[in-house]
Amino acid sequence: MLPYATCRHKKNLRTLTTCLKFLNPRNPLPFNVVISDFCRNGSPLYALKTFSFMHVHGIFLDTYALCSSLTASTSVKDARFGKQVQAHVTKSGWLSSVFVGSALIDLYAKLLLIHDAELMFDEIPVKNSVCANALLSGYCEAKLWAGGLELVRLMPALGLDYDHFTLSALLRACAGLSAAEFGRQVHAYMIRKCCNLGNDVFMQSSLIEMYGKCGLVTKALQVFNLAGHRLEGEINKDVVLWTSMLGVYGRNGYFKEVIKLYEAMLMNGTKPDEVAFVTVISACSHTGQVKLGIEYFEWMVHDYKLERGPEHYSCLVDLLCRAGELDKAWKLINEMLDRGHGSSSVSMWGALLSACHDCGKFELGKLAAQKALELDPHNVGIYVMLSNLYAKFCMWDEIGQLRELMKEKGLKKDVGCSWIEVTG
Repeated sequence: MLPYATCRHKKNLRTLTTCLKFLNPRNPLPFNVVISDFCRNGSPLYALKTFSFMHVHGIFLDTYALCSSLTASTSVKDARFGKQVQAHVTKSGWLSSVFVGSALIDLYAKLLLIHDAELMFDEIPVKNSVCANALLSGYCEAKLWAGGLELVRLMPALGLDYDHFTLSALLRACAGLSAAEFGRQVHAYMIRKCCNLGNDVFMQSSLIEMYGKCGLVTKALQVFNLAGHRLEGEINKDVVLWTSMLGVYGRNGYFKEVIKLYEAMLMNGTKPDEVAFVTVISACSHTGQVKLGIEYFEWMVHDYKLERGPEHYSCLVDLLCRAGELDKAWKLINEMLDRGHGSSSVSMWGALLSACHDCGKFELGKLAAQKALELDPHNVGIYVMLSNLYAKFCMWDEIGQLRELMKEKGLKKDVGCSWIEVTG
């Protein structure tokens, strides 16, 4: 393996090919180790090159090589290579391997090629929970919630058991459909079947978020109060649980409760993470607590040594804009861009644009709209806010031109809608 170690550091395809020629072509094991190591160390292209070398030189391709190469294809988002592997798998008879099939489903699902993932799932003769979960993950990523629920209903008929991944994805689908009653049934099933639910923080946080997205804040709080892992008779809550409950409060407009819960988290001795600060600064924005929001923003770096991201700057810009401090907001954006603390976001420029409309600052508002559309040329909301800004200054010709531009791009204002769950 010494030649491999040399080529790995040089990261050169020609060197890699030369190194692979030193390995014994009759034994696929060293090649599998090379592919696996490239995948683990963030070099998927070299993993695929090694796999191609094996195929060209007639080296036996076993399930290990096939699965590792498909993992590498997923990393580089190469569906074409995955389809070529599927053709080889079909011809060589490896389609009966549930491991290879699961890797193919995972590839298609992560690239949102859901139809291909479904076909692959149907072709696997003997299925297991892993391949079903891979397809279920694809449904969730594509927001095809109904398809996910249908797959979960089908699993018992296929003799497949629900594991923690299945239940977590199922809770996500319930949240996506706002299917509170179905979510309660999943919760009841988990209580009956999951003996270690009390120590599974990830599953507990999924429950909290499901109830929160269904608008059942009190139920989410009940789960939160009972959640955590027991240590010496006491319940200890992970930061994930705290941030999940903070998110539930923030998403449902309980902004004062966000700040109270954040203070309780600090009293509990839990160090907040970047997600917690996004929620709490946003809550300060909605409650008009400008000074407190700025303090939280400063504490991130000075007290907790956390790195600020674009979402934190967006929240603070929104905070300043809601308080009418447009000059400070503009100064903050320039400071962020000059210091390279992150890239600007559409939400940041949208907050500034909205505030410019309220305060009557046309030039700054127009600049904010221009910057937002550079990031997302098809954002209908920005066009609507810019149209409202034009209307405030009676610029009817510009509004007409803006509408023509939207029509050329095929953009339409989204129609508002609400979800309700109908039972019986």
